[in-house]
Amino acid sequence: MKRKIITFVIIIVCFLLECTLFDKLSFALIKPNLLIIVTSSFGFMRGKKSGMFVGFLCGLLTDLFWGEVLGFYMLIYTLIGYINGFFRRLFYDDDIKLPIGLIGASELVYGLVTYFCLYMLQGDFDFAGYLFDIIMPELVYTILVTLLLYQIILKINKKLEAEEQRSASKFV
Repeated sequence: MKRKIITFVIIIVCFLLECTLFDKLSFALIKPNLLIIVTSSFGFMRGKKSGMFVGFLCGLLTDLFWGEVLGFYMLIYTLIGYINGFFRRLFYDDDIKLPIGLIGASELVYGLVTYFCLYMLQGDFDFAGYLFDIIMPELVYTILVTLLLYQIILKINKKLEAEEQRSASKFV
């Protein structure tokens, strides 16, 4: 129960930071996608189910506040969390390369799916412009923020796992 509450608080804090602080710290109207960082991190740290749960909540918040159609971002974030859950077996706490790569790939997929579903289907065929003006700068900015935010999420996860191990050893 404690893990679910802390996870929900992390999602809310990242959402609020994304739409307040990072909205003011945007470069050329580009801001990092903190919810992708949270969704991907929980996916490869905790597994497919946790990644889907966090992705669903992040997508729901995005749909409610920024989306035009309820469910579009929920589906994207849920799938990103689920796919990142496949990499749980490859995840090691000390290795930063896998998280950076997975979060970068998740951000790239998010940007491409958003372009194809929201812009190209409405007749905007300037893919190169969107790629170099929106997707790539957001990808770089998200990866830079990942270096800090991922460390915080990792420490919280380690602390929660240690508490769960202690409480589990009491019952054995």
